[in-house]
Amino acid sequence: MLRGFLMLAAFFGFTGVALGAFAAHGLKARLTPEYLAIFHTGVTYQLVHTLALFGVALLATQIPGRLITWAGASFAIGILLFSGSLYVLTMTGISKLGIITPFGGLAFLIGWFCLGLAAWRLT
Repeated sequence: MLRGFLMLAAFFGFTGVALGAFAAHGLKARLTPEYLAIFHTGVTYQLVHTLALFGVALLATQIPGRLITWAGASFAIGILLFSGSLYVLTMTGISKLGIITPFGGLAFLIGWFCLGLAAWRLT
């Protein structure tokens, strides 16, 4: 799990920074302030949960188990669904894509719950 989660964290960290720079410099003139704020929310949640995924990767070496694996997988799925849907929504204007975003938020919550439960079970 260490390698996989670290690779995902590196990918999401790289793309999060790139997308943030793209929004600040390339999209500022093309998007409405509302859509730019939505895009920024996607970048923020992506980067925060990239750090969480990085932490899970390190924890997986010390606390192996399904809960840690579920936490990492949930964070990655959350980034794809939550942030990804916000990126696509702002770039296409298809507001119906917003229905996907809460599923990403739910995945984030599941990840944090699994992480908390793993901590609770430590002896």
